[in-house]
Amino acid sequence: MNREALIAELQALTSAQRASAAPAHLDQHSQDQSSHAAHQPDAVVWPETTAEVSSIAALANRQRIGITAWGAGSSLEGNSIPVHGGIVMDFTHMNRVLALHAADFQVVVQPGIFYKDMNKALAKSGLFFAPDPGANASIGGMVANNAAGTRTVKYGATRDNVLALEVVLADGQILRTGCRSTKQSAGYDLTRLLVGSEGTLALVTEATLRLAPLPEHFSAVVAAFPTTNEAAQAVFGIMGSGLNPAALELLDTATVTAINNADALGLHPSPTLFVEFHAASEATLAAELGMVEEICRELQCSSFQSGVGRAARDRLWAARHGLGELFKRIHPGQGYLITDVAVPISQYAALVAEGTAILAQLEGVSGYLFGHAGDGNLHSHICFADDAADRAQLERMVNDRLVEKALALGGTCTGEHGVGIGKQKYMLREHGAPTLDLMRRIKTLFDSNDILNPGKILGGDRAA
Repeated sequence: MNREALIAELQALTSAQRASAAPAHLDQHSQDQSSHAAHQPDAVVWPETTAEVSSIAALANRQRIGITAWGAGSSLEGNSIPVHGGIVMDFTHMNRVLALHAADFQVVVQPGIFYKDMNKALAKSGLFFAPDPGANASIGGMVANNAAGTRTVKYGATRDNVLALEVVLADGQILRTGCRSTKQSAGYDLTRLLVGSEGTLALVTEATLRLAPLPEHFSAVVAAFPTTNEAAQAVFGIMGSGLNPAALELLDTATVTAINNADALGLHPSPTLFVEFHAASEATLAAELGMVEEICRELQCSSFQSGVGRAARDRLWAARHGLGELFKRIHPGQGYLITDVAVPISQYAALVAEGTAILAQLEGVSGYLFGHAGDGNLHSHICFADDAADRAQLERMVNDRLVEKALALGGTCTGEHGVGIGKQKYMLREHGAPTLDLMRRIKTLFDSNDILNPGKILGGDRAA
C-alpha cells in the first residue's frame, strides 16, 4: 500500500486531522530520548477510542504494515523508534482518567495520560501512582516498558502496580486481562506478561493501576562518603538492616559536582547517597533516620544531613531527575551513551566498583555514574565527540563490560530502560537459546505477522 492510500485509509478510520504524513509529524515521531539513530515512519495516526485502535490494527495486519506505539517519546533504548517505518500510533489523544476508585486505592486511565499530570489530579484525593521514571512519561509507555525509577525500592516497578489491562491484539481483537481484585490466581497472568513487552505483543488502551496514599510524614537524608565503594557499601548496609527507604540513590563525585555547578545545591563534592523515608508517624521516621546515620557513620561518611525540609528535598529530586538534560546542557553538541544494569543488592558494591574502574580508564570523554541503588540499579552517562568510531569503542569499553559484570553477578542487562534496540545483543547471553525460542513462540502467538513494534526485543538475538 503506498503512502497516499495508507493516509486515506487511516483518515477514513479516524478523521482528516488525525492521520498525517506531514514531514514535521514524521520527524517528531522518528526519534525518542535515546541516542539511537532516527527512523521516520510512513504515517502518524492519533486514535481517540479503543474501537479506532482496533480498526487501525486490523488494517495494518491485513496489509502487513508495522505499528509502533508512541506516548511521550521519553524512552532511552530506542523502544519507540519505528525502525521499519510503518505507522506510529500516537496515544496522546487518549489521555483521560476513566474511573477513580479512591476507597480501593485504584484508578483506571487511558494510555496517553502523562504520569506527572495524572499524579497532580490524584493528589486532590490524597493518592499517587508510585513508580517514578523521572520524565513525564505516558502511562502507556510506562506499562509497555515496565518503568521503574527512584521509588521502586519501596513501591515496586510499574509491573507491580498494574492490576488489569485492556489491550488490542495485532489482528484488532480487544482483550481484557486481570481484574480490580488485588489478589488474582485465576489462570495465566497475562497482565504481567504484557507489562514490559514494549508494545510487541499488544497495544494498551486502558490500565487499572494500584495507588498509594500520599505519605503523611517524610524526610530526606544526604550522606557523602570518601569513596564510591564506601557509599555502595552503605547501600547494602541500609537495605540489609531491614529499613524500608522510599528512595535510595547513589551519585558519584562527577555527578554531584555537575549538580552543584548547575543548581548551587552546596553538596559535599564526593560520592553521595540521597535517601528518603515515608512513615506513618514522626517517631517511626526519627527511628529510621537514626539507624541510617549509624550505618553511614560506621562506613566513614564525611558528611551527613538528615531531616531535609520539603523545599530542599524537592530541589534534590528535581536535580536528580534532571540529570539527562543537565549532561546534554553542559556538553553541547556531544554524543552520549547511557547504560542501565541491575544486580542483587548484595552484589551492588561489586558492580559499582566495576563501573568506577571503567570510567577511570576512559580518556577524552566525560563519564558520570549514578543509580537507583536501593534496588541494585546502576546507570552511567558518557559524553563524547559524536563520532561513530568513538561510539562503537565506548559500547565495548563501557556497555559491554558493565553488562558482562552484571550478568556474572546474577543480574540483568537492563534494569528499567528495556531492551528496545540497544540491549538486543545481550538477550542470548542473559536468557539462553531455549528461553529465547519460547519468547519467539509467544510473540508469534500474539502477533503472527510481526507488525507490533517490529525489530524490538528479539530482533537481533540470533546474530548475537
